[in-house]
Amino acid sequence: MKPTAQSLILDLLSTLRGRAMPVRALLGVAELFDISANNIRVALARLCSRGVLERNERGCYRLAPGGGAVQEHVTSWRCLEDKLRPWRGAWVGAYTKSLPRVRGAAAARRRRALAFVGLAEWQPGLWIRADNLSGSVASVRERLFGLGLDREAPVFALCELDAECEQRARRLWDLEALSSAYAVMQRAIERSMAHLDSLSDEKAMKETFLVGGRVLHRLAFDPLLPEQIMPGRRRRELIAAMRSYDRAGRARWRRFLKAYGFSHLESAVEMRVLEEHVFADWAKVG
Repeated sequence: MKPTAQSLILDLLSTLRGRAMPVRALLGVAELFDISANNIRVALARLCSRGVLERNERGCYRLAPGGGAVQEHVTSWRCLEDKLRPWRGAWVGAYTKSLPRVRGAAAARRRRALAFVGLAEWQPGLWIRADNLSGSVASVRERLFGLGLDREAPVFALCELDAECEQRARRLWDLEALSSAYAVMQRAIERSMAHLDSLSDEKAMKETFLVGGRVLHRLAFDPLLPEQIMPGRRRRELIAAMRSYDRAGRARWRRFLKAYGFSHLESAVEMRVLEEHVFADWAKVG
């Protein structure tokens, strides 16, 4: 999917860890995606008026503070396996039925937080996941709250389910669809890597931006199931392939942006997911 002027600006600036980017660099990248200079300037003005961006005295733009928990979640894809510990059969639950009814952005934030942490709806308003994430239930609770779940939501441990409930809980995730998604993403990376060296920097930048963004979206919502429910081999293989793809894509982006005074760039392929989930909330302000 072609990025919009707003998404491209936010994606690029999200990779700079607080550094500012001149307008000419933003315009140079926008040209690759056939986004007009006027659209970029209009988007910059709107994002500044909403408090999403800041402009310094030299006319360069950077992200305003915010979105930290979601940004950290999306950009931690390289170390997903470090978030896991052996599963001993317990579950973590979150109850949302008693929360106030919300719509629009508030409802989306609530659902996104639950999905990011891999919870699935077991009973109406009762969401669970295997208790195999590193840290305690308290740390899972704070992660959910940081990602957008209402702080009034009870988050708790579930232990010693009976055999029928246990089987129902284990069937909450579509394992066949998960496995298929891993395979599709793996093939997309392999196809792109096979011809990336033959592409110009500009075409390679565009392709890694789009292909990598789709893979990162998949990993951001991975439920990180324990081995007893679904072996993690395919997920680990996808992450390994993504690391190689990230290095290849970043090299092309670095060469292009060096002309604009940037000698370092964080992962270019993290960009698409960040705009959708970190900055969508900001963009609705004002």
